Amino acid sequence: MITTSPSEFLEAYAALAPLPDAAATARAAYLVAPAEFTLATESARDNRYMDMSLTVDPLKALAQHSALAQALRGDCPVITFPGNPATPDAVFPNNVFGTAPGRLIIGRMRHAVRQREAERTDIRNFFGDVLGYDEIDLSGCEDLVAELTGSLIIDRVRGVGYCGLSERCDLAGAHAMHQAFDLRLTFCFELAEFEYHTNVVLALLASRAAIIAADGFRDPAVPQAIAKAYGDRAIWLTPAQKQAYAGNAITLSDERVWMSACAVSSLTDEQIEALSGYGFAVGAVDLSEIEKAGGSLRCCVGEIY
Repeated sequence: MITTSPSEFLEAYAALAPLPDAAATARAAYLVAPAEFTLATESARDNRYMDMSLTVDPLKALAQHSALAQALRGDCPVITFPGNPATPDAVFPNNVFGTAPGRLIIGRMRHAVRQREAERTDIRNFFGDVLGYDEIDLSGCEDLVAELTGSLIIDRVRGVGYCGLSERCDLAGAHAMHQAFDLRLTFCFELAEFEYHTNVVLALLASRAAIIAADGFRDPAVPQAIAKAYGDRAIWLTPAQKQAYAGNAITLSDERVWMSACAVSSLTDEQIEALSGYGFAVGAVDLSEIEKAGGSLRCCVGEIY
């Protein structure tokens, strides 16, 4: 079922029992290292988190990315694929490659500079030849835009997707991802003007709590409905905290939420205490150089289910 109605979503959500044996977090993760890291002018056209006036230090970005991989290994196995100088800002692979058990999904990116990432045969072959995953390739579908888990936040325990519609994902893309990820319910909604991806305004924490930036949604009833679905176990972000990427968070275990050092420093003591009450310690990694490219920690992490 796909719905755009908050009330219809809540009614359908209440009828869903958790999936048997479904894992709340990924069994492993993968990253793509920065190579000759630069900012892409094309991506900046609809990513208002980017500031093209900033200069970047490629070696600092590489060092921060390596530290991220090492930190995340505390929660799950992590694989790092080498970067490609032909796609120097390609450090956010979760938009291009996604997984469900036994399946690799390849997204349809909006910009040509990101579409080139989908052509990587080493990543495709790793999932196909090494892990034996079936491939669902949306990258050649010219009648849709579907930037995977940048646009689609997934509750893996219930098979529920939260899809923000923007320049980076249209309704046709939402339908394609609903099928590709084999979801039972997808709640589609429009993001606020100037928002490009759902994963900067919403994070689900091991399918039991949420981080929400209410101003990132066009209809205020949408974030309220999402919070209600999780028993109001929600951390509500201010616009400044959203800008600091506090919504760009991920859980790779049941006990810890990861976000950038900038994001963590924006949180209040009360918010950190609330996360602790939900059962989550907070892990932080300095990604200040990578964040200049308009994404943060969650964007860097591809999940392997």
